Amino acid sequence: MPRRIIKSDCVGCGTCQRVCIIGCITEEKARKRTINESACVDCGACELACPKKCISQK
Repeated sequence: MPRRIIKSDCVGCGTCQRVCIIGCITEEKARKRTINESACVDCGACELACPKKCISQK
């Protein structure tokens, strides 16, 4: 199951985007990130790396 970012908790640090092995995390408005769910391979690297713990499985 792909991951999702709880945007209200995201501080836009970009850590998740840097550790994504697929490159499916992109920056949106206000430095928030979004995950392309169809490209996500569910490795969990972004969830483990997020300092705010705002990434979880759907």
